[in-house]
Amino acid sequence: MTNSIWPSDDQTETLLKAAKGGDADAVNRLLERHRESVRRLVKMRLDRKVQRRVDVSDVVQDVLLEANGRLEKYLNDPAMAFHLWIRQIAWDRIIDTYRRHRVSAKRNMDREQAMHAPATQDQSSIQLAAQLCDPALTPSTAATQRELATKVEAAIEQLVEQDREMILMRHYEHLSNLEIAEVLGLNPPAASMRYLRAVRRLRELLDEDADDDSGRGDAGKRP
Repeated sequence: MTNSIWPSDDQTETLLKAAKGGDADAVNRLLERHRESVRRLVKMRLDRKVQRRVDVSDVVQDVLLEANGRLEKYLNDPAMAFHLWIRQIAWDRIIDTYRRHRVSAKRNMDREQAMHAPATQDQSSIQLAAQLCDPALTPSTAATQRELATKVEAAIEQLVEQDREMILMRHYEHLSNLEIAEVLGLNPPAASMRYLRAVRRLRELLDEDADDDSGRGDAGKRP
């Protein structure tokens, strides 16, 4: 899982075996091993306005406490990889936190704000921009890269929920196609097709934005 926000599986599997054998220290180490990953997910995906009211660390602690309480059941029937299991707990907590703190200000919950594109915390937007644009035209300076990345993030905001979620999971959480398929309950080919559709629509939005910029530039040159 290149660039994944989640730790590698090898040590996790060792800790899971020890935890199933009753090793309390292994349970603590397992949860602590995933604390930073959960924190990154919450900070990345929780609505920015909610983060002004809620401490991300408190949300993370709630996730880990819930995971601890449900761990025995998971160990007896691990239906998915551990990091995907704890991710689901975190995602449910993100949605719940959003609803509790934003519902009074915004009653219409048809489009979950918690799913919106994150403010860039790393190189994800720039890397996605480079993938979607002609490499020969991709700007090299930091300022122009940042401008292009901002346009990518704005285009992600315009996607329908299903497409937006595919892009965020793949390029910001860095989940693999197999992992996304597992999270969404799809077979891998279906997940792949859904991702390709999302990328195609995102590229179309960026092309439309580029055409608009070009049109404004031409208009500015008229006498």
